[in-house]
Amino acid sequence: MNAPPTHALRRRGAPPSGPVAPADPGVAPRPRRRRQLQPYILLVPAVVLLGAVVGYPLVRLGVISTQGFGLRTLITGRATSVGGANYSAILHDSQLASVLVRTVVFAATLVAGTVVIGFGAALMLVAVGRRLRVAMMLALLGAWAMPTVASTLVWQWLFQPTYGVVNWLLTQLHVFGDLRQHDFLAGTTSGFVVVWLLVVWISVPFVTLTLYAGLSQIPGDYYEAAAIDGAGYLRRLRTVTLPFLRPVLLLVTVLSVIWDFNVFNQIWILTKGGPDGATTTIAIWSFTKAFASQSYGQGAAIAVFSVVLLAVLIGWWVRRLVLAGEES
Repeated sequence: MNAPPTHALRRRGAPPSGPVAPADPGVAPRPRRRRQLQPYILLVPAVVLLGAVVGYPLVRLGVISTQGFGLRTLITGRATSVGGANYSAILHDSQLASVLVRTVVFAATLVAGTVVIGFGAALMLVAVGRRLRVAMMLALLGAWAMPTVASTLVWQWLFQPTYGVVNWLLTQLHVFGDLRQHDFLAGTTSGFVVVWLLVVWISVPFVTLTLYAGLSQIPGDYYEAAAIDGAGYLRRLRTVTLPFLRPVLLLVTVLSVIWDFNVFNQIWILTKGGPDGATTTIAIWSFTKAFASQSYGQGAAIAVFSVVLLAVLIGWWVRRLVLAGEES
């Protein structure tokens, strides 16, 4: 009796007794090395694009920061190398400490306000009905899609003395007195608050929609099990929602730090860093040093310094959160 062919044994589930030839001898298997390199090959276009859009400007910025790049260089096109003189000048500048403290405090309050308000709005999107959810999403997308310059000019009109809508509304409350001639942007604290409100208003939509997407992926079985165990809303939020949402919260927090650390348009249009430097952050300082003082080398050095500082802060923050997640 002849033995059954090898493919018949496979169909019945029996293991082959010897080496099995490929199903199609005419087609060679794909090399393993090629399969390993394929993901990196697919990333090449993105790497090239980022190198052209981000990499070259950073390299150019670093070169300018080591040159005596001033008004004469703009005319002649020739710059002399000064080494680390620009960095030494900004490190010994009396404004450095106050600008750094103001930038860190400003960014921290912006990030905290954006994430907290965005998280609350995302929870609200989950709780409301479908029609109200769609209306809220459209409103958030409208605020997010508006260009920063246009939204800043609208905000400037809202708080304008004499014609400002906010001034008129606060006056009608008869609580704060007559504020129709009050200039909120001229005050140290009020100017900071107006800029804070504007930046948070622009940033909240992205955080809200991103966190809502994360909330919609949490299985409802976990909430049901927690409710059966007698957990209230706050405990379910702490034991179910936050652990599942930790990666998304980390993402929006890091992105908010990057964006809020480098806020420029809103501050420059509203206050130009004033009054008395109360809203002068490191981005405003770099701009004024370069274009007001015609010291482009020092302005570039400040920008490079801010990039390094931001990278260190984000690295420390991400490492801390990752270690906290592993311990928990």
